[in-house]
Parts: sequence; C-alpha cells; structure tokens
Amino acid sequence: MRTRAGAASGDHGAVTVAYGAPAARAGLEALRQGGTAADAAMTTALAQVALTAGSAVSYFGIMSLVYYEARTGEVHTMNAEWNTVAGENDPLSIPGGVTLDGSVEAARGAAPSGRAALVGGFLKGVEAGHQRFGRLPFASLFGPAIEFAERGIPISPGLGLAYTMREEDLRRLPETRETLLKQDGSRYHPGETLRQPRLARTLRQIAAQGTDHLYHGSLGERIVEAVRADGGRMTMRDLHDYEVRWAPALRADIGEDLVIATAPWPNAGGVAMIEAQNLAVAAGLTDGPHWTESGESLRHALDITQLLLVSNLPADTVSAAFPGLDFSPENRVTPEHARLLWQRIADGSPLPWKTLPPRHSDDVVAVDEHGNIAAITHSINCVLWGRPAIVVDGITVGDPGAHQQQQIAATEPGGRLPAPTETGIVFRADNPVLGFASMGSGLHQKTFQCLLNHLRLGMTVEEAVNKPDFFMPSFDPATGTATAIFHEGEYDHAVLEASGLPWTEVSSETSRFGGEGYWVAISRDPVTGRIEAASHNRNNSAALAY
Repeated sequence: MRTRAGAASGDHGAVTVAYGAPAARAGLEALRQGGTAADAAMTTALAQVALTAGSAVSYFGIMSLVYYEARTGEVHTMNAEWNTVAGENDPLSIPGGVTLDGSVEAARGAAPSGRAALVGGFLKGVEAGHQRFGRLPFASLFGPAIEFAERGIPISPGLGLAYTMREEDLRRLPETRETLLKQDGSRYHPGETLRQPRLARTLRQIAAQGTDHLYHGSLGERIVEAVRADGGRMTMRDLHDYEVRWAPALRADIGEDLVIATAPWPNAGGVAMIEAQNLAVAAGLTDGPHWTESGESLRHALDITQLLLVSNLPADTVSAAFPGLDFSPENRVTPEHARLLWQRIADGSPLPWKTLPPRHSDDVVAVDEHGNIAAITHSINCVLWGRPAIVVDGITVGDPGAHQQQQIAATEPGGRLPAPTETGIVFRADNPVLGFASMGSGLHQKTFQCLLNHLRLGMTVEEAVNKPDFFMPSFDPATGTATAIFHEGEYDHAVLEASGLPWTEVSSETSRFGGEGYWVAISRDPVTGRIEAASHNRNNSAALAY
C-alpha cells in the first residue's frame, strides 16, 4: 500500500496501473514477449479483475480504450461501456442508490435488485482491441488471470475492507457464498488466500472459444437467468445485440501546441476534461500560484471541477443556471466557451457549495517499443460487487443501474449510456507525449490537477501524481450542497480557510469512499524515446518499465 506514486523509466516499454501491482508485472511480461501496447493493456486488465475477486472491476463490466497507433499516427477509440436493458420500461423505479456524502455506510446502497444490472462490454472490448491491435495469441492474454484465480490471491487490506462492507450481501445467494466465502460461510480476512477455481475454468473457456461463450452461449444464459431470478428484465437478446463502438478520437487544441485526444461523445468525461483544462487557462491557474499554496487559486480549481455537474444535469436546468450559453458537446471543448463560462462564474453564477456558517472502476496505460500507446479505464461501476452480489461461474454482475436511473431514462432502451471516463493521449507539436487514464469517484478532479501539473506547470508524471490534491466534494442529499474534501495532513489549513469554501479532511483508510480520484500516466520523450511511468500514490499500484 503506497504513500507515494510508483515510478519507473525505460527505453522499450512500460505499464502502469492504479490497482494490482502483479497485473502490471503481467502486462510488462506481455511486452517482453513481443506483444503490443494493446496486448499488454488487455493482459493487465484481465489480471486486475482476478486480483480484486471481481469486486471493483468485472469481466461483465465496462471498458474505454484510447489507442495511439504509431504506424499510422492515428488515435482510435473504443467504447465498450454499458448498454441499457431493452425490456426496462420504467428505469426511474429501479431500486437502489448511493449517497455521495463520503461515508462507507451510505456507499453500501440499498434494495438489491436484478433490475439494476446492465449489459457490460469489457470482454467484448478485450477481444475487439486484440483483434485490431494485438500480436500475441488471444489465449495468452488470459494466462496471468487464470493463474491468479487458480493459485489464489492474498486478501489485501483493501479487499478486506470490501469484505467487511459486503459480508451480509455476499451471503445472500448460494453461488456467491460458494465462490467468495469460506466453506463455513465466513468471510476472508487480510493475509488469507482466496482461490477462484470456477473463475479459472470460465476464463479458460473464453480464452478458447472467444466471447461468444458469454454473449451467445451458456455463460450468458446463466447470467441472464440469475439476473431475472432477482427481478431483472435482461434477456439473451440484450447480450446478442451488444457490440463495441469504434470511433475517431475527439481532438481538442488546448493551447501551447498541446492537443488532447480522447473518446468522443457519448463519453461525457472526455468533453468535461477538455472543458476543465480550457477553464483553467481562462481562470489564470496556469500563471498564478499553485492551488496548494493559494486560497484564491484553490477556490478557482474547486469551482472549475464542480462544473462537472453540467454533464449530469438536464438541459433545461443548465440553461436556467447559465442562460444564453451553448453547452453542446461540440461547443464545450472550445476555449471561447471556457472564457464565457468562467466570466459567468467570476460574476457570481451560483455553484452548489454549502453556505459557510460565521467563522468547514481500474486504470491501465501501456507503451511498447514501437511507440504505440494504450490507455484503458475499466470498471464494475458500482460499490464493490454491488448490493445484489450476483456471481455466475466466477463472473461478478454488479448493479450499476442502482445509481444511474436518470441516465438510463434518458437513453433509448438497449442503447449506450454516456460514460464519465477521462482517458486519453496528449500531443505536443504533433508528437504523442503522454498516455493517461483515470478512475474513482473523484476521477475528474484528479485528472484536472494532474494534467495541469504535468502539461502546464512543468512537473514529471511522478511529481504530478504526488502533488497534494483535492477529491470529489461530498454532497448533502437534503440540500444538494457540497463540501470540499482533502486528504488529511497535505494542505496548510490557512490555505483551505482562505478558499472561502466549506471543507473537511479524510484519512487514507477512508479516502476510497471519500471521493478520491486515481490517475496513472506514461510520458514519452519524442526525441529520445525515453519513457517515464507513474502509478497512483495511495494503493497497491505499480509502474514498471524496461
């Protein structure tokens, strides 16, 4: 468990992850065996799921890929995100919910229901990415994940906390108990070993047969049966109809010869990320004192990242708050939009901060020796297995619909949900110089800070990760107002007070549920080819290179 980012440098290749150091080692070995960045990233992602017992990421989860192909100079994006269930005709009544107040209790959610299951494309994404950019045999990508499942994984403190949170839920269904609990029905504790033989068998079948075993075969039939037994409306047609989506990257010039290439709409996260970088310039954050040293700069940075709310609010609500401004995805990525929007904020347009009383998913980035860059974010998109805790043949089925009812209602039945991921490639003077990926509830805040630190303020990727950060704010469900969150001991309290905003601090033990974001990246010198990789700074992360 780190307190500083993992860092590594090399000339041939590198892999970095936010979770699962052994998974990064597996990805690096894929590079050493002649694999591409895609082979390494997919191998790593598959291993990460096995290492977390499908709690934070899932083989029935989602994936977003941004891939720089050195041979052509093109950036390709792949959307393997959630599809809604075609037969769900009343999504606003899907049970569940997660209160974003930073507490572990609230994060547990409520009311287990199969209706909260959505159709994920993670394995479809692995297969499609390999078919397009891979070089190693498809089955070899599964080798490390199968070994971790079969030989067993040690229960880390983080996974131990997951067991503490979900112990009651994991006992609810017989197959989940048999897969994730001991024979006597008790949970695993840190230091003990969990073996997943059913998962190893399933992964061998997928490695041999491809993803048809899930989307057209008996595994999918069993998953649908389990979801429907819990009240869900998923059918095999939902799985049959699932396809990944390839698209050219959304490219945006953010000044100083810098261009960000990211996943296009319906990836709302990419639009919000570019908008935030342009707002930082409009607000003067690239020229003034750092937000760790100035209350005014901190207030500006917090206000900018609060505008992520625009991506999640109905259009009429946004229009009422900012009349006359065009918030279409195409306009939001322009510097002129950022200038006009920041002027509104500076003039006093309200953001939902609490009034002060008088006087408080996983990441992988890989680069190979040919200069290909793969950046992946993948997630189960729920709180650790989800409340229903459905497990079928070792595959975990989360409840991402339990907190996305509004988004599901705004999407056509069987359609693709907008995604919040912020994953991309950065070009400087037409040369690819950075691949990055982010995750966690505070991914927008962490990406905003790390990109500014590295691209504008001259820090290495390691320094950018280690710089004190701020998290996603907590929200009071009664008032809809927010409180800024910081990791304890990192900020001078005088700076926090000078921001004029309500604030609180969280410990390392609770940061995961307190709005923390994770950002991992690999930079590449376009002249020397030297690679610098950095991982997250608070988990069992790793950055490896050779």
